[in-house]
Amino acid sequence: MNKVKRKPIIVLGAGGHAKVLIELLRVARYKVLGLLDINKTKGDVFCGTLVLGSDKDISNFSPEDVDLVNGLGSFPGYETRFKVAKIFRDKGYNFVSVIHPSSTIASDVTIEEGAQIMAACILQPGVKVGLDSIINTGTIVDHDCIVGKNCHLAPGVTLSGGVHIHDGVHIGPGSSVIQNKMIGAGTIIAAASVVYHDVPENVTYIQLRQETLTQNRS
Repeated sequence: MNKVKRKPIIVLGAGGHAKVLIELLRVARYKVLGLLDINKTKGDVFCGTLVLGSDKDISNFSPEDVDLVNGLGSFPGYETRFKVAKIFRDKGYNFVSVIHPSSTIASDVTIEEGAQIMAACILQPGVKVGLDSIINTGTIVDHDCIVGKNCHLAPGVTLSGGVHIHDGVHIGPGSSVIQNKMIGAGTIIAAASVVYHDVPENVTYIQLRQETLTQNRS
């Protein structure tokens, strides 16, 4: 079977998330033409990558010749990443799904366009990851979990088996969701929370881990 030839990549954005993605693309042996950022000057160099201009300069590159990687970050209340993705898709551009080579991905995992699987993640059998979602560094997604579109699982998140994450959910660093629970669309799970039950849509959930301290009285 012939391998599909990779197109050269243009990265959108020049912040912290873009920095991590540029390194991922380098390790995964993609050809990166450069990046676009409204706050940089054409001809600048960011992380060894040439700044090609601002968003309007995408017109210099045909959708037939390049693919895009969305380097804009995702955090609560910041929708620019997903709005930009829609603008460029409407112009005919495709966003590559990128996977860091250090991650472990089961053979039947489904990863939709523009999703990003960062370093040292584990995705077990039956997992589905939706459009433009980020599975960030060191996250574990166990069997049969569904992650909707435009989600961000921050570094160190753990989903037990059968968890359903609806669209637009942000799960903060170090949080855990126990098996077979559901998190509604647009909800924010605060960092270091443990989710023991279903969570409705469009709420902020905070549940800190319970710690048991034992003191030697002798």
